[in-house]
Amino acid sequence: MPGLVLPLPGGPREYQVPAQRDWPDRAPPARSRIVFAAAHVVARSPTRLDWDATLRFRHRLWSLGLGVADALDTAQRGMGLDWPAARELILRSGAEARTCGGRLCCGAGTDQLGAGRASLGDIVAAYEEQLSVAEQAGAQPVLMCSRALAASARGPDDYAKVYGSLLSQVTRPVILHWLGDMFDPALRGYWGAADLDVAAANVLAIIAEHADTVDGIKVSLLDAGREVALRRRLPPGVRLYTGDDFNFAPLIAGDAEGFSDALLGVFDPLAAPAAVALAALDVGDVAGFRAVLDPLVPLARHIFAAPTQYYKTGVVFLAWLSGYQDHFVMAGGQQAGRDRAHLARLFRLAAEAGLFPDAGLATERMRRFLDG
Repeated sequence: MPGLVLPLPGGPREYQVPAQRDWPDRAPPARSRIVFAAAHVVARSPTRLDWDATLRFRHRLWSLGLGVADALDTAQRGMGLDWPAARELILRSGAEARTCGGRLCCGAGTDQLGAGRASLGDIVAAYEEQLSVAEQAGAQPVLMCSRALAASARGPDDYAKVYGSLLSQVTRPVILHWLGDMFDPALRGYWGAADLDVAAANVLAIIAEHADTVDGIKVSLLDAGREVALRRRLPPGVRLYTGDDFNFAPLIAGDAEGFSDALLGVFDPLAAPAAVALAALDVGDVAGFRAVLDPLVPLARHIFAAPTQYYKTGVVFLAWLSGYQDHFVMAGGQQAGRDRAHLARLFRLAAEAGLFPDAGLATERMRRFLDG
């Protein structure tokens, strides 16, 4: 197979894709952890989604034994995907999940309000509208961080009022969502404090008061020590879903005092390795689990490198190179979020990890991208 010339640090170099690994197409659900892969959406153009390819990709995740987390930031929620499209995505994914018994959680937020200031009553009403759609779809709701609440709350009491109202009326336990400002700068100071220790205390107080309707909290702060500290303070029975795409392997493996479950954007491109690793963990083989996932950390860290909010570009680029979709196009035109040098290094890291189902297709598509 002919190689190609990649623009790499130090200048262009010819690169030959090595032999790729033979990953499984199917796997049973993990028994030892609850694991959701946050899935991306497939676009035909910046303003039009490819529903068939979008739903086909979710079936791939379910076939590998992973749950699907939909209509979250990996699906470009509020970053190319507006509420009407997210609503349709939730309902379509719910219908597909019912056909195969797939685990599904979906984001409920306030993006129909925009990112500016709003009254607390309007914020609660917006959440209620979206919660009803997630529940209609049969999905476990994820109470997403709200840009409107971040802009409007005067302090932790306002967060307690909004979340208290919602948690007192949900029909099943929900997952809370703490997305750090490296993912979305509009969420700086969430839970009513810029100091993360104070913010943690504030959200823990909300969870403690409503522990019967909180299944867990997804934490995406890219700080393993802070996540472990929060996990150890959660009430019994409340889960910590790691959203740490830098340190996921040790956090999921855990320690003598506990472990994190997972709700991860990086498990979209790493679904098959995740399935293999989780099978090892299910039989108590922590070393085998780490042996699969630890070598993928450089790839994960590159996908989520600053500016982190553009990580979705790399996720979609890998899906295109791997043949899971026909176009490298994103909702809102966000395929322009990373430059050629970043994507060239991403291609090389994925190739060296053996991720591509068809090395020839990946090489040809990379060549086409570089020539475009």
